[in-house]
Amino acid sequence: MKSKDSKILVKNEPLTLRHKKGFGAWTYHIVIPNTADIQGKWGDLKVSGKIDNYILETMNLAPRKNEDKIISINKTIRKAINKCPGDILLVSLYLHEPQKPIHQNEILSCFKDAAVLEEFNRLEELKQGEIIAEIQNTSESNKQAEKINYFIEYLFQLKDNTNLNLL
Repeated sequence: MKSKDSKILVKNEPLTLRHKKGFGAWTYHIVIPNTADIQGKWGDLKVSGKIDNYILETMNLAPRKNEDKIISINKTIRKAINKCPGDILLVSLYLHEPQKPIHQNEILSCFKDAAVLEEFNRLEELKQGEIIAEIQNTSESNKQAEKINYFIEYLFQLKDNTNLNLL
């Protein structure tokens, strides 16, 4: 659950399930203590961990200016842990370190290793830029790898079509 690229926020800490009517996705939430100084915009702050015996996959930590951050406790989680507002939850959360953007040279190196760099270089500059941007704008490294593989396949198909046209 915890990786080398994460920081412990709380470990086996009793936190209260809160209810705030009309608070959107955060109507049911928990406040994570000592997180007011963590910087990041929505979508940048990812956490995982455990609430009681419920394993949390990657979730967004909601940023709040000068306040401790919160996470939403949706109906699925509340039902699984059988808790209501005011109940105490035993919480362990890990903050994922922000993903460092993959550099264009690393992407091109992958294309070279896959023998599709030549095909990539044949594309118009605009299309090349779109491919690089789509990979770089993907926030998680495993998703970046999936995008790279997707574009390698795409470039292989272009390469095969070019070879067929030469026959």
